[in-house]
Amino acid sequence: MQPVLQTQLDGIPRLASGKVRDLYAVGDDLLLLATDRISAFDHVLGSGIPGKGIVLTQLSLFWFEFLEHTVPNHLILTEVDAFPEALAPFRDLLRRRSMLVKQAAMFPVECVVRGYLSGSGWKDYQATGSLCGIALPPGLRESDPLPEPLFTPASKSQGGEHDENISFAAMCARIGPEDAETLRTLSLAIYGRAAEHARQCGLILADTKFEFGRVGDVILLADEVLTPDSSRYWPAEGYKPGGAQPSFDKQFVRDYLEQVRWNKQAPAPALPAAIIEKTQANYLEAYRLLTGRALSL
Repeated sequence: MQPVLQTQLDGIPRLASGKVRDLYAVGDDLLLLATDRISAFDHVLGSGIPGKGIVLTQLSLFWFEFLEHTVPNHLILTEVDAFPEALAPFRDLLRRRSMLVKQAAMFPVECVVRGYLSGSGWKDYQATGSLCGIALPPGLRESDPLPEPLFTPASKSQGGEHDENISFAAMCARIGPEDAETLRTLSLAIYGRAAEHARQCGLILADTKFEFGRVGDVILLADEVLTPDSSRYWPAEGYKPGGAQPSFDKQFVRDYLEQVRWNKQAPAPALPAAIIEKTQANYLEAYRLLTGRALSL
């Protein structure tokens, strides 16, 4: 299959295009359409990963259902044939890679939960002995489990190009202490449930990030959830702290880009076929392990 890199739904207003998702207005609701674009180092790459948007959407739907008794979400419909008639001409494109969702007032923060010391958290710990300003015991190794999962919010800059870690106090100042505490409690609860499910599937959920919005007085889990784009999954078999772990996220692509010494400036390079195929296989395997069923593209 050919990757879906750009979308245009004639007659349907497009509100925004992110690194992966295009957002359209459908009456009072929103259409989230996941493309096959892939980004690394804050740039959308010149190649897509065929079917990636399908995997992301279907895995998010699995988690929305799994978590429905933990937190409400923004989902309205996923069955394309039941979408509003205005979307009928685009059903082939929309099938399996789109969601009709409630239009929520989004909180301007990323709700990050870390259960293990990895990525930017490991670099922070090496430099400061803490993680996002939270003191940690000395002597921890890369990929060690943290004493307890930590909530480390990040601010979303305009355009979402760069997220910057902020303190919980700064989050309180930005959105109010009551909402900040609610989002922290929800994020830790979701992470706990998801990490336990992942463990039963032979995976370690090292860290993840959530987005929330409000409709009326109700706070909803929104956007994508617990996908390889927003989460770091490691195979439990062979897990060995003291270094980086094999991962089902985009690390495989990042490693390739480091190997070819890309300067991380536009234009972003295209990926060779072998890297595309391996990345696609990683996403599909993450889906299979987490849901217990294979996904055909």
